[in-house]
This record gives sequence, C-alpha cells and structure tokens, in this order.
Amino acid sequence: MGCNPLFITSLNSGSNGNCYYIGNAKEAVLIDAGISCRETEKRMLRLGLSMGKIKAIFISHEHGDHIRGLTVMAKKYRIPVYITPGTIGNSKLELPEDLVNSFTSHQVVEIGSLQITCFPKIHDAAEPHSFMVSCEDIKVGVFTDLGIVCEQLTHHFKQCDAAFLETNYDEELLQQGNYPYYLKKRISDGFGHLSNKQALELFINSRPARLTHLLLAHLSKDNNNPVLVENLFKEHAQDTMIIVASRDMETPLFTIGGASNSSAEISPLADSALRAQYS
Repeated sequence: MGCNPLFITSLNSGSNGNCYYIGNAKEAVLIDAGISCRETEKRMLRLGLSMGKIKAIFISHEHGDHIRGLTVMAKKYRIPVYITPGTIGNSKLELPEDLVNSFTSHQVVEIGSLQITCFPKIHDAAEPHSFMVSCEDIKVGVFTDLGIVCEQLTHHFKQCDAAFLETNYDEELLQQGNYPYYLKKRISDGFGHLSNKQALELFINSRPARLTHLLLAHLSKDNNNPVLVENLFKEHAQDTMIIVASRDMETPLFTIGGASNSSAEISPLADSALRAQYS
C-alpha cells in the first residue's frame, strides 16, 4: 500500500524569511520558521492548512531569516523543535527545554509516518543542514543557503520527487550591483549562496526522472529576477513543473505523489495574489 501524497508549499522564501511546509493528510513538518507566527498562521489558513498538523519544526541554521518566528510559534502550539547544539548555541533563541530535540548529521528522524533525513551542507553558519522529507517512496528535498553543490547535495537531489532549490543570485546582476565588495564576496565565495548557474547545472546534470516539481528558492531581491530565473529553468524543464517561491507570500499547495502530481486547489485569495505578483 502506497503512502498518501505529500503536500508542499513555500510559505516564504528569501533573506526576509524562510519557511517551508511538507506533510501528508495527517501530519506535517516545517523546515525553518523565519517569518512571524502570525504570518505563518495567515498564510496556512489561506491554503486551508491547519497549524494542528505541524508536529515538528526543523531548523537548518541560526541566521535570523530562518529562526525569527520560531520561539513564539513553538511556545504557542507546543511544537517540538529539532535543532543541532551548535545552531542553538550560536543563536539567541529562548526555547522551553522540553521542546528542544537535538539531531546529528545523517540522522533520520521519524515524525509520525514522515522520515526526515538531516545532512550537512556548506554555508557560513555553525552546523548548517539540509533536509529530505520522505513518506515511504515519496521524497521532498529542502536545499537552500548553499555555498556550493557538494556530493551530499547531489546524492540527495537525485532521489527527489520534488525539491526546494536555492537560486539566490544571477552572477552578472551581483557583480554589477551596488553591494559592497565584501558582501559580494561573502555571497559567492563558496560558503554563501548558490547562483542560478550553479543550481541549473545541478538540475541539468543530476535531475531524476521522478522529479515532478522544482521550487526555485531564496531569490535575492537585488541580485536576481523571478522571470529571468524561471525562464532559464523552463528551457530545460521537460516534464518538471518550475515554480518561483516568493519573498512576500505563500506559493500554491502542490500535491506530490499519489494519483496526482499536479497543484492542489488553493484559495482564490492566494491564487489571485500570486498571479498579480508575476503578471
């Protein structure tokens, strides 16, 4: 008997806040909590998602755009938080001890019928990790804040039915932009973020045949362009649906696996807002 489909959405993606929802009909997890609890509630409500289904929050690293809403959300809903000792030690989080759960690299954490594989990534943080969320044979990867495409990333990307993949910056826009030299260097020096070109090479060279949805994530406001990167990937998309995750609102809710691999129904409010943003 196959697993129920997984439902995924980006509630926000960018340097102003990151939060990704992955779950089945019974339970779900959040990867990062970088927007306020109130905004998370509002965006999930528009998508018809219940906060009660969130059984755990996994934190990738300690930067503010990944943890800003965590304390309030965890306390309000009594949600267990999975975080490494190094990440919590390098943050200013004040979490109830009974909600804090440590994980280690390559550990598989079971949350109901979901399995979350935690593996290390290269980024300028204490103990940064990426995640693969699985339910039997359905696998969804969350791969953002990446300095380079490493062997671990490639290995897990090749297994995905769907993935959130960082496309932070266009190399030309970054170099021609107004950022100071030290910041340009931090972004592109192998410990910062993934460029459109780097992410596209991974997509072209390592895309699995089973990959139905690719959500382009963590776009820079100043050094990228949603239309540019969407067109870049669509040239090579074949049967993979390409979606640009917004810096300002939730994406539609997508169904991964099961009888359908199409977008699930979303509220008219969310749909009209998304269309207005990219029209």
